[in-house]
Amino acid sequence: MGRAFQNRKESMAKTAAAKTKVYSKYGREIYVCAKSGGTDPNGNLTLRGLIERAKKDQVPSHVIDKALDKASGAGGEDFSTARYEGFGPGNAMVIVDCLTDNPNRTFGDVRGCFTKTKSKIGTPGTVSHMFDHCAIFAFAGDDEEAVLETLMEADVDVTDIEHEAGRITVFAPHTEYAKAKQALMDALGDIDFETDEIQFLPQTLTPLEGDDVATFEKLVGMLNDLDDVQNVFHNAELPEEA
Repeated sequence: MGRAFQNRKESMAKTAAAKTKVYSKYGREIYVCAKSGGTDPNGNLTLRGLIERAKKDQVPSHVIDKALDKASGAGGEDFSTARYEGFGPGNAMVIVDCLTDNPNRTFGDVRGCFTKTKSKIGTPGTVSHMFDHCAIFAFAGDDEEAVLETLMEADVDVTDIEHEAGRITVFAPHTEYAKAKQALMDALGDIDFETDEIQFLPQTLTPLEGDDVATFEKLVGMLNDLDDVQNVFHNAELPEEA
């Protein structure tokens, strides 16, 4: 599996405006997760992982609490998931995950980002078959064999497990997320996950060079600036000096 999950390009919250956007995206995702699976993090492991990740990204408690309060009430906003796929500069493959209350608007906005960077948005399945949809857990540890045995005893379908520099990383199909996390928590107690999320990992990488590098970064930046976009996954391999 390798460490391809580190390839994911994320927007950095360097300004107040960027931080606000990050808070908004977390708030929306927490709201939808709590609305569908319950507001108790102990009974909703996906929500628990999401809240932990939000705290690590320095999302204020009041943002998290507000999203949970909204989810516990009747009615509320009607968000749905939307996924768009296509090819960016240099033929790099791109997957865009969104939460939206207006799919037509969101599709138009995402398509505009592709069009303005001479990229091509495709139909569902255009590139996702070239990615593995994985649950990923990373935490401090040295005995990967014991961790693997624990997961196998819990009947978790483990895709891969890595150990490097005192860090264990577990990869499993996204459908195994809750089962895998519960098994790790049962075996290791109050575990501090460095990574706890579901991602699309590319099966192959597409090296970019020349003008394609800047144009691709522009595409990803434009997509991350959209309020409805939650995550951007890709298989582009960018030069280190870029």
